[in-house]
Amino acid sequence: MGNAAACATRLNYAREVWAETGDLPAAVRRLMQDGRVGRRQAYRDLRRARRLKGPVPIPDATISFTVKLSRRLVGRVRAHAEATDRTISEIVSRAIVAQLARSGGRG
Repeated sequence: MGNAAACATRLNYAREVWAETGDLPAAVRRLMQDGRVGRRQAYRDLRRARRLKGPVPIPDATISFTVKLSRRLVGRVRAHAEATDRTISEIVSRAIVAQLARSGGRG
């Protein structure tokens, strides 16, 4: 499980524990026992989980793959990522999803 998926899973579990106990020390103890996290991480997770309106979606697992792009296009992608404070992966993923939506998902 990747970092984002693990974090979402931990937060969802902390949210469940908080809903069941409603008591911070008891919830911390339970997270430490069941979730195998330390005291500080348990408090951080509970602090975030208490503000959640609903469960956090578990993101899809990601994999790496290589594509060949022109230097110019790579430069433009990097500049756009920096200007928008996003990762290159996020920029490329959004572009591909948008293209697939426009083409109806066909090949």
